[in-house]
Amino acid sequence: MSEHRRKPPQSGGRAAARRGAQPPPSGRRAAPPSGSAASPHGGERPYGGRAEARRAAKRGGRRRATGAEGGAGGGRRGNGGAGGGYGGRGGGRGNGEPPRKKRFIDYPRSGKTGLRRWLPSWKQVLGSCIAFFGLLIAATGVALALVGKPDPNEMAEVQKNVYYWGNGERMLVAGGGDRNRQKVDYADIPKSMRNAVISAENDTFETDRGVDPMGIARAVVRMARGGDTQSGSTITQQYVKNYYLDSEQTLKRKVHELLVSIKVGATVDKKEIITGYLNTAYYGRSAYGIQAAAQAYYGKDCIDLDASESAFLSAVLNGPNLYDPAGGVNPGNLMTSPEKNLERAKKRWAWTLDREVEVKRMSAAERDKWLTKGFPMPQKPKPAMDMTGQKGYLKALADSYVTSHSNISEEQLKLGGYQIYTTFDQKKMDQLEKAVKKVSKEKIDPKKREVDKYVQFGGASIDPATGKILAIYGGTDATEHYTNNADNTGVPVGSTFKPFVLAAAMTDGVRDPSGPAQQDASMRTPVSAESIYDGDNKVKLRDYNGEVWLNEEDKEWHQVNDGDEDYGPITLREAMRLSVNTPFIQLGMDVGTDRVKKAALNAGMIEEQFASLAPSFALGTSTPSAIRLAAAYGTFAAEGEQNDPYSVTEVKQKGTTIFKPELKTEQGLDRNVANNVTDVLKTVVERGTGTSAQLPGGRPAAGKTGTTDGNRSAWFAGYTPELSTAIGMWRVDDQAKKQEFLKMYGVGGEQSIHGASFPARIWAEYMGTALEGKEVQQFPKPEPIGEKVYGKGASPSPTPTESPSPSETPSETPSETPSESPGIPSPPEESCGVFDPRCEETGGNEGGGNSTGDNSGGTSPDPSSTGGEPDSGGGGWFGGGTGRRE
Repeated sequence: MSEHRRKPPQSGGRAAARRGAQPPPSGRRAAPPSGSAASPHGGERPYGGRAEARRAAKRGGRRRATGAEGGAGGGRRGNGGAGGGYGGRGGGRGNGEPPRKKRFIDYPRSGKTGLRRWLPSWKQVLGSCIAFFGLLIAATGVALALVGKPDPNEMAEVQKNVYYWGNGERMLVAGGGDRNRQKVDYADIPKSMRNAVISAENDTFETDRGVDPMGIARAVVRMARGGDTQSGSTITQQYVKNYYLDSEQTLKRKVHELLVSIKVGATVDKKEIITGYLNTAYYGRSAYGIQAAAQAYYGKDCIDLDASESAFLSAVLNGPNLYDPAGGVNPGNLMTSPEKNLERAKKRWAWTLDREVEVKRMSAAERDKWLTKGFPMPQKPKPAMDMTGQKGYLKALADSYVTSHSNISEEQLKLGGYQIYTTFDQKKMDQLEKAVKKVSKEKIDPKKREVDKYVQFGGASIDPATGKILAIYGGTDATEHYTNNADNTGVPVGSTFKPFVLAAAMTDGVRDPSGPAQQDASMRTPVSAESIYDGDNKVKLRDYNGEVWLNEEDKEWHQVNDGDEDYGPITLREAMRLSVNTPFIQLGMDVGTDRVKKAALNAGMIEEQFASLAPSFALGTSTPSAIRLAAAYGTFAAEGEQNDPYSVTEVKQKGTTIFKPELKTEQGLDRNVANNVTDVLKTVVERGTGTSAQLPGGRPAAGKTGTTDGNRSAWFAGYTPELSTAIGMWRVDDQAKKQEFLKMYGVGGEQSIHGASFPARIWAEYMGTALEGKEVQQFPKPEPIGEKVYGKGASPSPTPTESPSPSETPSETPSETPSESPGIPSPPEESCGVFDPRCEETGGNEGGGNSTGDNSGGTSPDPSSTGGEPDSGGGGWFGGGTGRRE
């Protein structure tokens, strides 16, 4: 083609723009402007083609043109010239700004304006979700690795102790905090109960890993539709919440619960989990755990529950306040009325049975059987932890025996979980309590007489053949009067101690007046009940060798009798019948108070309850509890066989026996000695101071009255061949800061109180009902024992050289009126008695106290001087030490 027809190159256009963006070749100068281009007729073209421009862009990157380059290129969006090149790719902005760096996360989105700038792209949304779930999984993994199985919740470990009557029936639940719980093992939970709970609460329990997301979702859907509620938490979660965690309702605790549940679900056996859950769940009626629930609703152990009862109890788990047929805790709420609750309970019970069939844990035939039988109506609510009345005293007595005679400590007992089987007879307990109330209410009226205030009673009844404590009376109410009067009184027993003086005299005998103070059996003379002693009032007390006894201040002791009566020479049998003091205090001196103490120990009393061995020891300054006094008298009833009193036959833990008392019977007293003492004590009831204790139907009884100094206490202790009982009475304001025994003159409208009054009448009322319908048993006939001896001042020889003062002259004939008769005239002024500082002119004495009436001859009106305050005493059955006889 001719030269003149070829078009000259254009200075603008796309190709020029690309060429303008192309860097000069290596070692070559940059191309001159278009005006100085080489001749089109020869040489190399100053700018390459499009392909060359693209290669150059790849080699050098997408550089943004400067203002001058943009002018040369003239891109579409360039600001420097009029050309038509791609400024965005080759020349850039052309406004002198630096190039932008590409962001890792393009948000807000570049190149977008308005709302689109702030809306993330689908890639960003997907990436964010993946990152979130990845972080969540990683965090969960770290948390699971770090979280450990926490220690059990303290309250989940605490259990109650269950106490049983002597016949094996449940008596009460107590101890171990304020929750009624008794744990049971997996084997003791019936399969029907496990099936019902798993079906209703968490049918995937045996296969899930502690948390069931689908179960939670199902529960939400069912609740939204208004259907039957189904727990969203697994059984493992509920177990963790009850057993390991507290009840705090926070997000943090819920997350912790989920993590621990996964951990527990992966590491703990399913049997342990279901057992723990059923043992810690709350079932209403103050029952925690399946065992307590079974007792609360059906009065049986959980192992005896049938499938129908189990289905109901699984329903109660879903909300006790809504499903207990007895009604909710708020009686004014119509939504939880007994009628509404019963209706709900029946529906839930039936649904649970259907659910068991649905998840193949029960056959349809068995379901139909239970539906046909009908709803298993629970019993009416009963207070399982009822400590009112006498039950609180029974619990305290059993606890004391367990901790004193076993390796179970008090702290261990407080943790609970024990089954304690006692000796207590429920029928006799009721009979003794009714007897006290009946006799006392007949005359004692605190609203009518000021002196009738603060009157207290204590009593105990024991089986002589075994030592079992069958019944006690500890006070009006264990929740109001906290001291168990049957176990620990601190009250001197007075003349009820005299039988042990007689037993010592029959066993060891009186000492030879010419021998040393310590004599063996060869120098002693056992006595018979027909021995004669001086029964006059205020006779001089003499030592065994005949010398006048002097105290540390070299003063004589002149013992008084009740009413200052003189009886002259009197047999020991008559002195016991009329409760004359002077013969027995002298007999104690002749035998030796150490031997009297030995006889009482052999009969069953304990060292801690004895007073000092002053002469008044023979008249009852010691303070044995009603339990110990009844037990010691029981030795007489058992022909000398001594059995320590006990209140617990067995202690179990999780069904395993962990303690049984080591019982042994010893011949504490010689058989004939015991039978002779019984024969003497029979006369007390038949025609002596204890006639008010006579039993109906000609049933024989033996016993002794006792009244202490200043009419501050009164006792009657007695027995039949099959039952021994002791009853005490005194006045103490147990709410006063300084507690002291108060006089009982005028109580119940009677001028004075003796053992023959309220104590003996209560004894007879109780023993009559307790033995009603039983065969009448006779006491064994005693054989002759000992010799007839004459005490100081009672010798058949000529009158002693020391003539008695006129006030000490014996009466012509002994009074036939029992000295302890409640019909005694108005209370005499307190006579000069043992240890009475007012008697210094006639003879001092030691130990303090004042002896009037049938008394101990040396008890102090201030309880602290006899071993403590009235309610703490000088040591009760257990309070006096170990409770074991030394």
